[in-house]
Amino acid sequence: MPELPEVETTIAGLRSVLQGAVLARVEPRRADLRFPIPVDLRQRLTGATVTNLSRRAKYGLIETDRGDMMIFHLGMSGRWRIDPAEIGAHDHLLLETGGGRLLSLNDPRRFGSIDLVRSDTWTSYAPFTRMGPEPLGPDFDVARFAAVLEGKATSIKAALLDQRIVAGLGNIYVCEALNMTGIAPTRAAGKISRPRLALLVESIRDVLAAAIVAGGSTLRDYARPDGELGYFSKQWRVYGREGGLCACGGTVQRRVDGGRSTFFCPKCQK
Repeated sequence: MPELPEVETTIAGLRSVLQGAVLARVEPRRADLRFPIPVDLRQRLTGATVTNLSRRAKYGLIETDRGDMMIFHLGMSGRWRIDPAEIGAHDHLLLETGGGRLLSLNDPRRFGSIDLVRSDTWTSYAPFTRMGPEPLGPDFDVARFAAVLEGKATSIKAALLDQRIVAGLGNIYVCEALNMTGIAPTRAAGKISRPRLALLVESIRDVLAAAIVAGGSTLRDYARPDGELGYFSKQWRVYGREGGLCACGGTVQRRVDGGRSTFFCPKCQK
């Protein structure tokens, strides 16, 4: 599943084409993805000018001058394509600009979503009302992080994946940040000292920033809108490296927690 850095990279790619552009054609090519596509999407967006593109957690936000905002989620396999050579069966939404540029939302497994809300109410969008702070934003600091984890017996990895605690973190970058900080993924979240939590906050920010610079990770068929594959996977410390060497000289191990693979080094992560 594309995670926060992949969505941030996607928004940057879309911004290069859509910022300030008129949406001359808006063509949903099916009635639904994971959820129904708004029936008035074409009517409300055709002819509108894109005024801003941004991200909330793993959702992309496209705002227009009509006061409407399209919110998309890439699901398991979704990605935007810029000026595709041909339109295929899995291209479920087409956006054409007044300048003749074409974008398609391609989602073979159809676990993504497209929604439409008023721009002045987007913070009340149901999935967002239950989310914690952005990990790259000013509200994610050690004081608030320590307060929300206080007394929690759940593992630190499970806590970091809980979108109510911090928004947008996924399995890959949680494994990487915990290894960078030397914290075992199974350690009780409420028993980690404040100094170590401060280091964890810093590691989370660092690993996300590095992944964004690298264009994200290549996950199955994920690619940036320009078709290029992200290369952060070449920098993975532990994720997907079971049996490999950790930077400390230990051996990377894998365990399954809640149906997800957890990669860690038992030598340096305590």
